[in-house]
Amino acid sequence: MKSTGFFKTVLLTGLFAGLMDLISAYVTRWAVTGKYAAKMLNYIASGALGLETGLAGGNDVQLLGLFFHFFIACSFTLFFFWIFPRVPFLAFNKYLVGMLYAIFVNLVMGQIILRLSRLPVKPFSVSDSIIDWIVFGIVFGIPIVYSTYKYYGKT
Repeated sequence: MKSTGFFKTVLLTGLFAGLMDLISAYVTRWAVTGKYAAKMLNYIASGALGLETGLAGGNDVQLLGLFFHFFIACSFTLFFFWIFPRVPFLAFNKYLVGMLYAIFVNLVMGQIILRLSRLPVKPFSVSDSIIDWIVFGIVFGIPIVYSTYKYYGKT
């Protein structure tokens, strides 16, 4: 396994999973509100800039939000690729592990990363999170795990 192949696979997997997550967030927002979420990337950037500054920003702030989104997606992808050969349980079942990894990522983001950001924190609710976890598992967790299995030659 050459390191260039490793990093290329991680990058492409992270970009794909991040794109699928972003598309699903836009579709979900539209389905719930009936409106296009024009400020979604501004909101993501608000984690660093503060809510008022982020939402008032223009294209530069949206690009920052896009960068943060894909940086986070690629970071969680790299983390899974790194731990996979070190934790034997992760080779158990790619679909179950993908769903569980998505729950893990969602909890880390909601309970740690967002609390360290400048965004307001909503109280945690398992019942509100279940649908998010299922969708996130399908669009984010499973693609990462599937690609990891393929890279490491697991079936």
